[in-house]
Amino acid sequence: MELVEAIILSVLAASTPLLIAATGELVTERSGVLNLGVEGMMIMGAACGFAGAWFTGSIVIGALCGIVAGILMSLIFALMTLGLAVNQVATGLALTILGVGLSGLIGAGLVGERITPAAHLDLPVLTGIPLIGRVVFGEDAFVYVSLALIIGVWWFLYRTRAGLVLRACGDNHVSAHALGYPVLRIRTFAVMFGGACAGLAGAYLPLAYTPFFIPGMTAGRGWIALALVVFSSWRPGRLVVGAYLFGAVTILQLHAQGWGIGVPSQFMSALPYLATVIVLVLLSRARTGGSTAPAALGTVFVPDR
Repeated sequence: MELVEAIILSVLAASTPLLIAATGELVTERSGVLNLGVEGMMIMGAACGFAGAWFTGSIVIGALCGIVAGILMSLIFALMTLGLAVNQVATGLALTILGVGLSGLIGAGLVGERITPAAHLDLPVLTGIPLIGRVVFGEDAFVYVSLALIIGVWWFLYRTRAGLVLRACGDNHVSAHALGYPVLRIRTFAVMFGGACAGLAGAYLPLAYTPFFIPGMTAGRGWIALALVVFSSWRPGRLVVGAYLFGAVTILQLHAQGWGIGVPSQFMSALPYLATVIVLVLLSRARTGGSTAPAALGTVFVPDR
């Protein structure tokens, strides 16, 4: 029972940054913008989040620093792709390279430092319930925020007029512009939301997952978050399933190494990324009705003047 509980708790912790980052990217792509710079925004959020928490001693301020870092990085992307109509794929890749290098510079003096990680919820009676107590009532605030975030995004996209307008911009920006909607402004806010989520996801790593910062600690999680958006067919509900599925693969490969299974450790470490590729291939072969991606995804839009 304790082993099962420990595995579930580990899966939740490993899945949380994937879910937060993928939720932000889902909104960004729903607006018609493809931002491949999630990894760069996440590592910047990790560096700035840890720096903020280390200097102030506050996890909340650290999380806010991570969010601000992600937003600032996303604004660079928005300026290039929406303001200057630069290719989105190339700009996203450049943003990732920039984030990796800049985060190493920011966090160079903080390597080896430690902070007190985010506290977990502790309800006297409920947290003590066997198996489900710590899983449901004993998590840190980031886990609950990630679930509230995905519920809020689902409600926004499918239950509000603003969400309908955003999806319209992603499906046909020319028609949305003809109806009088400010496509570029809407996309800018969507990109900023994606950046805020990526920054928060990155900040989660040193603030709650591991109480220290090392360069490159995102370890490709931003790329998995991008793949999760495709895995979910751009639907929030499926995104939750995908995030916890890939989190489970990550944790199980660690336990498999601890159990002494006779498989090379390098292969086990690559297993989450291999699973990502396999799932994407299977999804592409299974779709018979064409792509479910927003029709205008990645397409540059220059309004008529």
